[in-house]
Amino acid sequence: MLDISFGEFVLIGVVALVVLGPERLPAVARTVGALLARAQRFVATVKADIQHQANLQGLDDIRQDLQDAAHSFRGQLEAEVQQVRDAIDQNAAEARALAEQAAEPFHEAERTIHGGSAPEAEAQVPGETTDPVSPEAPAETPPRDENQLDLFAHMPEHRPAPQIATPPQAHQ
Repeated sequence: MLDISFGEFVLIGVVALVVLGPERLPAVARTVGALLARAQRFVATVKADIQHQANLQGLDDIRQDLQDAAHSFRGQLEAEVQQVRDAIDQNAAEARALAEQAAEPFHEAERTIHGGSAPEAEAQVPGETTDPVSPEAPAETPPRDENQLDLFAHMPEHRPAPQIATPPQAHQ
């Protein structure tokens, strides 16, 4: 702090003893000690404040860096999420198209099985509706599917079971 050696302190103490006298020297020494202690606390407080401000400045820089990194990360994350959504939408559209392509043979088979044919369905004029049940047409039975086995088509009529005659019992 101050480059004062022990010998210089002794010299200052002797001069103070001569100038102040032995009665007032202890009170002055306490006052000087209190002032020096207060000065040391003040210097320590100033150093702590300067250190605190330096730390706050460093923390502000770190906080700003973290916020910049967070904003950058958020932007990258949102871009990645959008890319994934776009890929999902594209894959969903491709899957729908493939499902429609895969379902077409089944629809064609269904039209063939149920008696409708593709050329007749395509020959219908758009906007024109056909009434499947018109008042003039009699109710028709649905067409029979030749590919299905009908177990009950030729069932015999129900006849009562024949009675078995029991032999008469002999009287004994």
